[in-house]
Amino acid sequence: MDSKLQIISGKYRGKKLFLPGGARPTQSLARGALFNMINGIVDNTQSMTVWDVFAGSGAFGLEYLSRFNNANVIFTDNSNKSIDAIKKNLASVSETTKVDFTNALFVVEKYGKMADLVFIDPPYSDFNMGVLFVKKLTTVAKPGAILVWEFEKIQDMPKIDENWEILRDKTYGRARFLILRKI
Repeated sequence: MDSKLQIISGKYRGKKLFLPGGARPTQSLARGALFNMINGIVDNTQSMTVWDVFAGSGAFGLEYLSRFNNANVIFTDNSNKSIDAIKKNLASVSETTKVDFTNALFVVEKYGKMADLVFIDPPYSDFNMGVLFVKKLTTVAKPGAILVWEFEKIQDMPKIDENWEILRDKTYGRARFLILRKI
């Protein structure tokens, strides 16, 4: 494995992750900063359903599983290469997960209404996919659900529906993270 991407903290710390071809994973420093923010927002003493939406390698969901013992993680992606990478990365961890080869926009109703924490990192080349996803999620997400939205910092600030409260807006390198809570 030639990937330098790895889990940065928790019980699987140091585990190298397989990457699908063409992946643009969130870098370790940014992921670490993001998890520090999440740790101050999410009640990790309660059981959580976490949805890693455009999962790629599954790094976000795997990092969550590594750090917290209370998660049921759902990974979705519409790329066979990504699904294969996620399954390889999950092979050495025994956790409660679901891996679904699907277009996330088609399963918002299915997974969005049960998720406590949703992480979206759509392809930077398709910012509007994220906008459309958040619009659909707004109609089904339960109050208190947390949404972490990563997009390229050069994008204009998306219009945020009044049903979401902005908790954090941070930039790390080329990535910008919005952390929202459903009101």
